[in-house]
Amino acid sequence: AVKLVESGGGSVLPGGSLTLSCASFGDTDTDNFMAWFRQVRGKAREGVAAIHSDGRRFYADSVRGRFIISEDDARKSAYLLMTDLQPEDPAVYFCAHGCYGYACKTPLQAAFAYWGQGIQVAVSS
Repeated sequence: AVKLVESGGGSVLPGGSLTLSCASFGDTDTDNFMAWFRQVRGKAREGVAAIHSDGRRFYADSVRGRFIISEDDARKSAYLLMTDLQPEDPAVYFCAHGCYGYACKTPLQAAFAYWGQGIQVAVSS
């Protein structure tokens, strides 16, 4: 089993930056994705960014150019640097690992086996 724990959330002013961290515990798959999703209450969960161990990165159009996903060499931690945060970015952000199924070709629309508990990001003036 794998446990994921997010940290680094909070509230910033519009245009501000935050870095989310995701620590993983257990047997992570070294040939799979780490990803970030977000969800606003009452709306569907949205894929934000994903990174594969081979270096491929995927971003939602809404965050491309503002957010950067990365991970450490041991694949035990993943990060999401969020810059130029906008009023549409507040949500609960979730870390995910273990993409499975054919949809992994587009990981931001895929199913993942393991999820963190989520962390709140707010943007407020």
